[in-house]
Amino acid sequence: MSFAHPLAKRAKVWPMKSRDGSDRNVLVIVTTIVLDPLSEKYKKKLVDRLSEAASAYIAGKAGITDFVLINRMKEWE
Repeated sequence: MSFAHPLAKRAKVWPMKSRDGSDRNVLVIVTTIVLDPLSEKYKKKLVDRLSEAASAYIAGKAGITDFVLINRMKEWE
């Protein structure tokens, strides 16, 4: 089962190396909601809702240690 949420456009688990050289699996979630808290379009409740769903998902999955929220590249400034 993969991560699915109405605020997430895509999600994928990526294997990464931490600074100490150990392997980690990170859930990368792509979303269209504004993630910059300095923006006037930022909605803290939406970001919190998506973050809580991601935390609950990785809590039930062995091997996934962290998650990151990112915007689609075409929305980057």
